Amino acid sequence: MKKLAFIPVLLAGILWGCIGIFVRHYNALGLSSMQTVVIRIVLAAVIFSLFVLIYNRKLFKIRLRDLWIFLGSGVISVGIFTYCYFTSIELSSLSVAAVLLYTAPAFVMIFSLIFFKEKLTIPKVISLILAVLGCAMTTGVIGGNLTVTLAGFLFGLGSGVCYALYSIFSRFALNRGYEPFTVTLYTFIFAAVVSVAVTDVRPVWAVVTADIGSIGYAVLFALVSCVLPYTFYTLGLKYIASSTASIIATVEPVVATIVGAVIFREPIAFPFGYLGVALVFLSVVLINVRFSKKKAE
Repeated sequence: MKKLAFIPVLLAGILWGCIGIFVRHYNALGLSSMQTVVIRIVLAAVIFSLFVLIYNRKLFKIRLRDLWIFLGSGVISVGIFTYCYFTSIELSSLSVAAVLLYTAPAFVMIFSLIFFKEKLTIPKVISLILAVLGCAMTTGVIGGNLTVTLAGFLFGLGSGVCYALYSIFSRFALNRGYEPFTVTLYTFIFAAVVSVAVTDVRPVWAVVTADIGSIGYAVLFALVSCVLPYTFYTLGLKYIASSTASIIATVEPVVATIVGAVIFREPIAFPFGYLGVALVFLSVVLINVRFSKKKAE
């Protein structure tokens, strides 16, 4: 399993890259970004809770002294992260926000060095540089004509920090013996409470419960964008280093760009867009060639 541990993380990044399909759907129905987030997070919390209730009720058990970990992963890594990310999109552009979000692997690398003494190796640094450069090319930050305000930049950077902290909080929980399902379960329980508290949910209820098809689509949204990818990602963290996992997950903006081109006919800039896609996948290959030779560092 350890040799294939990169696969669930890669799958998580691919699934996250498909979020735009659902977001576009709900935006077209008149929901705001934060209202769409409520659908994603609340249903994910419900699905996780039902699964754990059926699968193994013991996974509900956490120690009171570890509550801060799950509060951190839920409130900071999902709640505040979402706020910063969508504010960055509003103040700049989707492309700029995406690249600032994927400064996360750099922060994961720094935090992992401080908290878990993970080694800062040359392959990791090279992979990180390739990943960020590839994201910038794919989204048009390099090769395009984009600008960003100071506020947009700061919120975007904040989203990267909060996103990075999910890997850190999860690692703390896993190191203390918690199962991946417990980590993701409580992450989304706390995130759901926060998102509902700060959002007008009445339009959300109307859209989701319009008919049986709407309910099914909402459940699919939660599964594809939350339940499966966060489970896959957290499972991968059991076997590989946080910094390695965060670099692998940079396939997300590449997949999002490809989805935009194929489904929504959004053009990929030539040649930088295609070169960016290649660089991101090269970074994933490089980090996993190293990982296959030497287990998580």
